[in-house]
Amino acid sequence: MFTVLIRATVIFIIVLVMVRLMGKRQIGEMQPFELVITLIIAEIACIPMSDVAIPLSHGVVPILTLVVLHFLLSFLARKSLSLRRVISGNPIVVIDTNGINYENLKKMNMNINDLIEALRSGGDFNLEEIRYAIFETNGKLCVVKYEQYDPATREDLKLKPEPSVLPMALLVDGKFLKDNLALAHITEPELAKTLHKNGVNNYKKTALVMIDNNGGLYIQPRDGKYITAQYNLSPEATW
Repeated sequence: MFTVLIRATVIFIIVLVMVRLMGKRQIGEMQPFELVITLIIAEIACIPMSDVAIPLSHGVVPILTLVVLHFLLSFLARKSLSLRRVISGNPIVVIDTNGINYENLKKMNMNINDLIEALRSGGDFNLEEIRYAIFETNGKLCVVKYEQYDPATREDLKLKPEPSVLPMALLVDGKFLKDNLALAHITEPELAKTLHKNGVNNYKKTALVMIDNNGGLYIQPRDGKYITAQYNLSPEATW
């Protein structure tokens, strides 16, 4: 049993290092050859971990070989457009100005329901609004809408742009985040008092409190509906 534990630990460390070296892409962002190599590495890694009769090197060497192959294919794809098309394929237009391109859908072995599902997943429900829809080589669907359906920007509306600031958590699972409170120039008693004013009598039973740069509070009790409120931020509050 101890031998299995040691082998599993060694394989885990090797695979973790190799995956980190291969990059930080998520599964859905991988090129086809990257996904194939990742799946094979996962399969190879399981064999020497579970079977002590197999030398550890019979797992390590193939994993290292696949990682070298990954770097080689990535290098060739960067240097040659022709090889890039062979290795990764080409983006495919599935919706154009004439509507759905059935021939291209068939090339991808997809049907209409698959396309509609992919569109809905991206928040696009009306085909009339779409000028082009393109499946990238990593399987992602990119949509270009007609101009009249594009969302208006602050520039379009002649509004003064404001810097984008991420909302910041002040309380999580009933516990104050002291560093964030200091950035917002809010004390624990002040926040507790604000929560009490908005019907939250016990902050320890609050799941989350967040604040944006305009002082907007989002309060999520552990039980019940969320609450929104406004806090008068100090001019010194910056994050």
